[in-house]
Amino acid sequence: MSVLVLGSINMDLVAVAPRFPRPGETLRGHRFFTAPGGKGANQAVAAARLKVPTRMIGRVGKDVFGPALQQALVEAGVDVEGVEIDPEVSSGTALIVVEEGGQNAIVVIPGANGRVGMAELTRLERWLPEARVVLLQLEVPLEVVVEAAARAARAGVPVILNPAPAMALPEEIYQWCAWLTPNEVEAESLVGFSLREAEAIEEAVRILVGKGCPHVVITLGERGCVYGDRKEVRWVPAYRVPVVDTVAAGDAFNGALAAALWEGRSVEEALRWANAAGALSVTRYGAQPSMPHREELLAFLAQNPETYYGPRP
Repeated sequence: MSVLVLGSINMDLVAVAPRFPRPGETLRGHRFFTAPGGKGANQAVAAARLKVPTRMIGRVGKDVFGPALQQALVEAGVDVEGVEIDPEVSSGTALIVVEEGGQNAIVVIPGANGRVGMAELTRLERWLPEARVVLLQLEVPLEVVVEAAARAARAGVPVILNPAPAMALPEEIYQWCAWLTPNEVEAESLVGFSLREAEAIEEAVRILVGKGCPHVVITLGERGCVYGDRKEVRWVPAYRVPVVDTVAAGDAFNGALAAALWEGRSVEEALRWANAAGALSVTRYGAQPSMPHREELLAFLAQNPETYYGPRP
C-alpha cells in the first residue's frame, strides 16, 4: 500500500537576494542554485523521506533537467515508474527569488506538467488498488485533478487535495476529497473573503467543510494551522524555528500529513507531524533538499512534545 501522488515535477532556479527587485530594477543577488521541485514531486519526496512507500505520477521533458528530476525522486525513495518522459516539451521550471528573511516570489513555467492528461489518469487507475492515500495539487491541468479525485473516491481511496496555486474549483470536487489543505491565500480565493481575523478563518473552515469535504486544514505559516471537521474547529500553533527559506513549506506539510495518515495516526498527531515537517523545511534552502527525514522529524517532535490542539487560544 502506498501514498500515490499525481502532480507537477519542476526544476527550481533559485536566486537569493537582499530583497525583491522593483519593476525595471536590476538587483545584485548573493547566491544561485538549482534544486528539484514542483509541488507534486516535493510532496512525494516529503512522504518518502518519512519512510512510507510513495509512488509519483507525472511527466518531465526530454531535456537536461528530465533525468536529474527523476534521479532526485529515486534517491529520495520515490517509485518513478509512473513518471513519463515527454519528448516534445521542456521539463517544468520555476524561477524563484528568495529575499533575506525567507519570503519568496515564484514564476512557474509548466512545460511537461501542462501536458499531464489521460496517460497519467490511466496509470492512476492502475495503481489505485494498492494506494492508501492519493495526494493531488493544482500545478497540472485542473480537469485532470478533478477526474483523478473522482476516480480515487470511487475506488474508496482518501484524497488529500492541496489547492495550490490558488484558483476556482468546481463544486463537485469537494465531495471527492477527504482532506482539503489550502493556505491562507488559497482559502480566501475559495470562500471569497479576507481571512485576516481569526473568526474569518474559522468561518472559512466551516464553509469548506459544508461544501462536502470532511477534513479541512488552513495553513497559516508562522501562525500554524486551523483544522475543522463536521464537529469542531481546532487550532495548532506553529513550532518556533529560525527561518531562511519558506519555499515548499506547504509541500513538507502535505507530504507529512499524507505519511501520518498512511500510518493510521490520529488527526491530532497527523497535524503535529505536518506542522513539524513544515517547520524543519524552512530552516534550510531549496524545495526537495529541505524535506526532513523521518529520524530528524521524530527527534524534533520528541524535543517539542507539547503543542496546543484545541479551540482558538
